[in-house]
Amino acid sequence: MLVAEGDTLLLRCMVLSSCMDDTIKWVKVSAQDEREVYNFQHGFFPGVTPLIQRTLEPLSCDYSIYIHNITKEHIGTYLCAKFDGLSEDSERKLDEGTSVFVKGAKDPEPGLWIFQPQELVLVTPGDIAFLNCTVLGNGPPGPIRWFRGTGLNREAIYNFEGISHPNVTAVRASNNDFSIHLQGVSLEDAGTYYCIKFQRKSNTQYLSGQGSRLRMKETEFSNEPEAQIAPTGECTRFWRVNGFPTIRGYRRWLSHGKGSSATWKIPRTPAQQQRRDPDSHVLAAEKKQGSGSQ
Repeated sequence: MLVAEGDTLLLRCMVLSSCMDDTIKWVKVSAQDEREVYNFQHGFFPGVTPLIQRTLEPLSCDYSIYIHNITKEHIGTYLCAKFDGLSEDSERKLDEGTSVFVKGAKDPEPGLWIFQPQELVLVTPGDIAFLNCTVLGNGPPGPIRWFRGTGLNREAIYNFEGISHPNVTAVRASNNDFSIHLQGVSLEDAGTYYCIKFQRKSNTQYLSGQGSRLRMKETEFSNEPEAQIAPTGECTRFWRVNGFPTIRGYRRWLSHGKGSSATWKIPRTPAQQQRRDPDSHVLAAEKKQGSGSQ
């Protein structure tokens, strides 16, 4: 949605279920955070008013809001959300969100618009990531391409008129749809993806979308390992990842005279790697051997 600077923005939200039991609020989502814009139960939100001024009776299920005096700070994606008011975990988005772009008084009239409504995309490793891109208007002849990153080190991801990564496919639900699917994503796929229009004649970039940041959800590891000791003396430890046993390393027992010991290096999750863990190396208990130690 394109709004002129200084205008009033109307964001629509209709709830078809009960108007009495749930808490409704509006949030603005960006790559950095999620900020509450309006809450129908409590709070003071300058510059934001509900479309319908509510009375005790009857309650309307229209939760649309006005945002007045629009500035460039209002650029982002707005979502109408419902939760039970007891915890943030119960929050549920009621729509796919409305992407808002703001045109300044001195901004030139563009002949082409590239919309990337998803500022942040969270996906579980191994799943399919959907990156949305809609291109409207008339620009110079040339292809639409996807890149990860910016500058000289950016990585070409998909070219609608050329060679692309084998795990990337185009959606093409309409002539204006340049969305893509990333199959079987991994931690290496994290980054910011840009949908870009090129000029064919000069093979140069003409216009870029605002970018969609792809981030992996944290994998849940169990804290306690499960150990198996083979007759050969090898000890294998398992950590459960999302409920399934996963081998995270093994070390053969090393003999030192009457006893033996082993030092384990336990791999850490990405979040744990951000800080030093004094227990990242664990010394296994000595294993008694020999008939004299019985």
